[in-house]
Amino acid sequence: MPEGMLQYFDVVSVDTSNDGYTIYLVEKPLIPGEFKGRHLESHGFYEPVIVRDFPLRGKACLLQVKRRRWLDKDSSKTVSRDWQLLANGTRLTKEFADFLKALH
Repeated sequence: MPEGMLQYFDVVSVDTSNDGYTIYLVEKPLIPGEFKGRHLESHGFYEPVIVRDFPLRGKACLLQVKRRRWLDKDSSKTVSRDWQLLANGTRLTKEFADFLKALH
């Protein structure tokens, strides 16, 4: 699991198949630190994103990440935590992408 992931996400289920594992994560209802002091209200979720992480026991490991949206009641804008989970231009975790780059 990427570093710090379980601090902000709950594992809600895990599916196992012959092809690998899918771990379902839902963002905890913790107001993002970058918005402290603002009047935020939980405003549902974004569509889940599938991210490929390091293989487990030789099988694919997919993280289905469901991120929370917040409504800023003062500005009526939707905001969310600023995540740096994905490597640019990929659906890979940064750590996994860095590992693959090192192999080349």
